[in-house]
Formats: sequence, structure tokens, C-alpha cells
Amino acid sequence: MKKLIMSALPKTWLIDIDGVVFEHNGHLKLSGDILNKNVKELFLQISDEDVVIFLTSRGIEYKEETICALKKNCLKFDQIIFALPKGERVLVNDIKPDGLKTAIAINTKRNELNQILVIRDEGL
Repeated sequence: MKKLIMSALPKTWLIDIDGVVFEHNGHLKLSGDILNKNVKELFLQISDEDVVIFLTSRGIEYKEETICALKKNCLKFDQIIFALPKGERVLVNDIKPDGLKTAIAINTKRNELNQILVIRDEGL
């Protein structure tokens, strides 16, 4: 289990779709998108104040199908960015004057989202 100790401030979650939320390339199979293990548990820990932005290499032609699958699985989101390159995703952010690091990265094996425990620390 991965423990994330974060401030109580609202967050922006950047979450990949294929291989993290859904089985990789599930949108290309007849069975459609299949939710990966531990996704629902993670989303239960995401505050209503938080912003969720999904990232995907899926082409824009999969937009309706993707939104339908996310809604069917009751996954809250604010935006989806389609047609991204298949390479690394790089997040660059600053450290606040009080020392709060504002960038967190989690790499997971494809189709194996480990349990993530979000701990909101009022002292950060």
C-alpha cells in the first residue's frame, strides 16, 4: 500500500486512463473498458473540492465512449485531455515558501493500481 501524506488544501489529480483506471487498450476490445482493481477505493478518497484531470493517448474519436465508461463507473472528473503522446508525462511545479512540495508522482505497473491511502495532514 502506498501512503500519501498531503496537505488539507484542494488538489489537482492528473490520472492516466489506460493501464491505470481501465485495463490497457480495453477501449479497443469488444468487451469495452474494464475497471482496474483499487480504482474505486482511490476515488472515494478524492475530495469534492479536488480537480480530476484524466490524461490519455486515446484519440478524440474515443471521447464519447470514454466519458460514458467513466460515468458508468461513477468516476468524478473535471476534464479529459485526449491524444497525448505515448511517452513520459512530466509534471514541473514549485515548492511553496512554507516548504510544501506541490508535485507528487506515482508510477504503477500497467493494469495493477496498488492501494493508495490518502492522509490529509492539517499541519502541512
